Amino acid sequence: MTLPSAAPSELEQAIDPWLQHMRWRRDFARWRERRLNQEAYQSERLARLEQIAGQVEGLRVLDLGAGMGGFAVATALRGARVVACEYNPAYCRITALRAERHRLSLPVINAAGETLPLPDASFDAVVCWDVIEHVQSPDRVLGEIARVLRPGGVALVTVINRRAWVDPHYHMRGINWLPRPLAEWLIARRGRSKRHAAFRDMQRLSDMHYFVYHDFVALAARHGFHVRDLREEELRRGTLYSPKPLRRIARAALRLLGLELASYRLQRNWFTGMFELGLVKQ
Repeated sequence: MTLPSAAPSELEQAIDPWLQHMRWRRDFARWRERRLNQEAYQSERLARLEQIAGQVEGLRVLDLGAGMGGFAVATALRGARVVACEYNPAYCRITALRAERHRLSLPVINAAGETLPLPDASFDAVVCWDVIEHVQSPDRVLGEIARVLRPGGVALVTVINRRAWVDPHYHMRGINWLPRPLAEWLIARRGRSKRHAAFRDMQRLSDMHYFVYHDFVALAARHGFHVRDLREEELRRGTLYSPKPLRRIARAALRLLGLELASYRLQRNWFTGMFELGLVKQ
């Protein structure tokens, strides 16, 4: 994707206050650049959408918890009819600014996922990236996703593993295996607390909603969803990519022994940081 040449100074000014709490990252400069130009780094997520929903062009897509708007803008540029919904008003402004830099007319709604001001059965797909852990009620959010999807519609969601060995938010090993008060003391000790960040709610580890895999599958089923593990589907097709050579060798050995799927499910249940799931409305 080619970005406009004009420097997005207004966009930078809007985004930067929301990044300062992550200055402890060694790759902060590169991470910040990816936030500023977020729409240029959505190829993997667009591939996930195609994996479960087919051709993106023409799809009616709700980006629920759109954040800074990178995926919503990238999907609209691919020809989808996108509505961005975001609870944080500052993020709504950032999404609007990002759409403006591409001259897109992108509807942006400031609303909570538990009470969507949208009609029933109005979308083919709902995308909910890095959101479930931060909402007040995952149960109500799933109910709303089911309501706004057409029959046979799909949702793409990410869910944090309660047993994640490396926490996806704080990038620390083992804290999800500790009592929450001790884990939060260690987070503060390492200088990774979000206490002085611009965020104000559902950001402390003890406030967030993490799930054991089968518990989330059961919750989704109560709202009429069939759950697809998108990484497991890739593994079965032989297209699941491992960036580390040693991991690729280990997986090849497990495949020869007929243990690759069992090993994957063991890792998913006890160690992996995040589940990437497709929910199909029955």
